[in-house]
Amino acid sequence: MTKRIKVADLPDFDAARYFDSEEAIAAYLTDILTTNDPALLAAALGDIARARGMSEIAKASGITREALYKALRPGAQPRFDTVSRVCAALGVKLVAQAVHA
Repeated sequence: MTKRIKVADLPDFDAARYFDSEEAIAAYLTDILTTNDPALLAAALGDIARARGMSEIAKASGITREALYKALRPGAQPRFDTVSRVCAALGVKLVAQAVHA
């Protein structure tokens, strides 16, 4: 007989341990961008910034820590300038790619 596991008993998933390089961050953000969901992008950037250290990202981006928490919370829709500065602080950049039909 197999033991049943309740969803509530599962540990919360923490993606932070996978953000160990700029390449991993770039791959994650590339996948997030394909959803065309600005709120999901904000949440993803927030997860990455917290994994890297919000204070460090705030200092590197020139945005206050409090403003970063507000701009990168789930459901937020940060300005492009904020996204761009956070990406630069994380060591990644957003690029455009042609869509082939």
